[in-house]
Amino acid sequence: MDNPVLNHLLTRQSAPITTFGGEAPPQADIDLMLTAAARVPDHGRLVPWRFIVYRGESRNTIGEKLAMLALKRDPSMPQGAVEKEKARFNRAPLVIGVIFVPVTHERIPEWEQQLSAGAAAMNLVHAATALGYSAHWLTNWFSFDEEGRALLGLKPQERVAGFIHVGHSPAKVPERPRPQLADIVSEYSGPAE
Repeated sequence: MDNPVLNHLLTRQSAPITTFGGEAPPQADIDLMLTAAARVPDHGRLVPWRFIVYRGESRNTIGEKLAMLALKRDPSMPQGAVEKEKARFNRAPLVIGVIFVPVTHERIPEWEQQLSAGAAAMNLVHAATALGYSAHWLTNWFSFDEEGRALLGLKPQERVAGFIHVGHSPAKVPERPRPQLADIVSEYSGPAE
């Protein structure tokens, strides 16, 4: 296809997070990714999202804290599972948290704001991929745990839209089955019954 944007959208895939490596992107690339991520539909210009950058030693610190929290939740956790928790943010050289920040508004429902945060996460994935990186969008258990979110720098009212892991992956990702348009597209034919 001659259109690079459409080609990207039609071929984008997530490489397995276990294959990520390399150095964290330079700040200029991170700034480009975040600028693209912030350029999403945002009804009322509420900016109902923000970003947290996790890189360097902070990833190890978070891993230790998550492992302690996981052990608090399940004291019988096997050592292998503890090590997995310690490595959660070390699988990629850069992790960017896309954080949903709800804004009270008389006309704009929270649901629309959540969609905007999701769009910011997807734009971040697209921007990272367009810059030649691999990107993988995850949430994990700690996104839904009040203490876990606090450990990761979220305020009580905030929620995780996603953690975008960014790095380089040599893995060739096989194409997975995608939905057929005939199964997901319909013409409007009146109210649902």
